[in-house]
Amino acid sequence: MNFDLSVEDVREPLPPFTRDTAIKKIRLAEDAWNLKNAEKIATAYSLDSRWRNRDVFLQGRDDIVTFLQGKWRKELDYRLIKELWSFSEYRIAVRYVYEWHDENGQWFRSHGNENWEFNDRGLMAQRHASINDVAIAESDRKFHWSLGRRPDDHPELSELGL
Repeated sequence: MNFDLSVEDVREPLPPFTRDTAIKKIRLAEDAWNLKNAEKIATAYSLDSRWRNRDVFLQGRDDIVTFLQGKWRKELDYRLIKELWSFSEYRIAVRYVYEWHDENGQWFRSHGNENWEFNDRGLMAQRHASINDVAIAESDRKFHWSLGRRPDDHPELSELGL
């Protein structure tokens, strides 16, 4: 797979989505975000992808890379779990939670919802994210795997009661 920001490859699974392919698409996105390679992640989006992330509006892969790099400079020891909420042929709705701490050691649990729309190549053309951060004690953390991909046997959000 090519990770050149100027090339649009095909990114499977492709729409129209089924429940199984929507879940696979979500897990691939979760895995990529947990590995935190901004350039690689950006290639899963169309060249002109439009984002709303909280109160930030982005367009295109260069904006996505810059945004993600800044995000992970602030959100340290980031661990994410995504879960299917709903889907249609070209759209997927996701709920997710991630845990992280700031430079002062304060832990947060961020709860979010995303609406995704894909093109025929399986690239995300639109991403709309609404997120709320809740300060938590380190002892209240629920995501304890080593940094990187969430282990397959780790509980999902519903299993964790989140």
